[in-house]
Amino acid sequence: MSEVTVIEVKTKDDLQRFIRFPMELYKNNKNYVPALINEEKNTWDPKENPALDYSEAKQYLALKKGKVAGRIAVIINHKEAQELGINKVRFGWLDFIDDIEVSKMLINTAVAFAKQNNIKKIEGPMGFTNLDKSGMLTMGFDKLATMIGLYNHAYYPQHLERLGLVKEKEWVEFEMEFPTVLPEKVDRFSNLIAEKYKLRVIHFKSKKEILPLVEPMFKLLDQTYSALSTYTPISDEQIKTYREKYFPYIDKNYVICVEDENHELIAFAVTMPSYSHALQKAKGKLWPFGWWHFLQAGRRNERANFYLIGIHPEYQRRGVTAIIFKEIFIRFRKMGIKFAETNPELEENKSVQLLWQDYNPVNHKRRRTYSLEV
Repeated sequence: MSEVTVIEVKTKDDLQRFIRFPMELYKNNKNYVPALINEEKNTWDPKENPALDYSEAKQYLALKKGKVAGRIAVIINHKEAQELGINKVRFGWLDFIDDIEVSKMLINTAVAFAKQNNIKKIEGPMGFTNLDKSGMLTMGFDKLATMIGLYNHAYYPQHLERLGLVKEKEWVEFEMEFPTVLPEKVDRFSNLIAEKYKLRVIHFKSKKEILPLVEPMFKLLDQTYSALSTYTPISDEQIKTYREKYFPYIDKNYVICVEDENHELIAFAVTMPSYSHALQKAKGKLWPFGWWHFLQAGRRNERANFYLIGIHPEYQRRGVTAIIFKEIFIRFRKMGIKFAETNPELEENKSVQLLWQDYNPVNHKRRRTYSLEV
């Protein structure tokens, strides 16, 4: 008889154990970055997460000899199925000790959930939508995680492959060291493009001035990535949720927006100082002292992360990125930023990867989702 059992998360205590398990699993790992506990709780609260309006989700804990040894969440995004015809069970929040019996029980739980709902495929790790954290780390285990990237032990993908899961999608991430001098061709080309198309960078006097542009940014994000087969449109409710979730961390100096002569937003880039060390020090809590670590990370930091970048399709091959990168270079130099890291990009999305070509990018992380036909 197996020593491992799986229970569904039903109570507040169960949810607390579900949220805290990876913090225990990685407590001695210098590269793991914990999530904020309250944000994790909000993920499973229908009042806080609009994706629960059109999704079915359950969370499970794997217990070995009565002690938590793993966790998994299973999700059916009904909007994805209805609008795009994608019928699968998403699994995420997958963590487990190095015990194949534990990982097998968790994956079997996702398979059983799929069969109960007459669904023939599971895929993960992923969240409710394309803007949630996705992809199991397969390279870069020795690199510090970011606020929006999943981290996992090297044995995770080994377990999934032993259990018969196969690669579904692959993401790549890049790290680059910013030069001390702006490349002459970037400077010259950015000025040429700005003059030719009558474009200008918007300079914000306060953070509040960014708010009216949040919705246009997300709409532009839709236009930028709509051609990708895996992309699902962002709802107004999602825009509101992400604005409330991430706007407190945004610094106006890290947001670059480009408008045309009619004051229409045609491109933007959202970067942030790296909050990885701040999150590690906060240990999942902003209060009473976690906020101080975030404040310090915003004031003194030599590392930044790219989070979102959007360019209107009409301008995607017109060199607008040169304007963005010239502005980023000017601002990063003033703030002492020396290194930047991209967010995960689909391996086949070469157009986005070309954005970094002038900065000698190093592919330092890879991640993928795994799938199984059931």
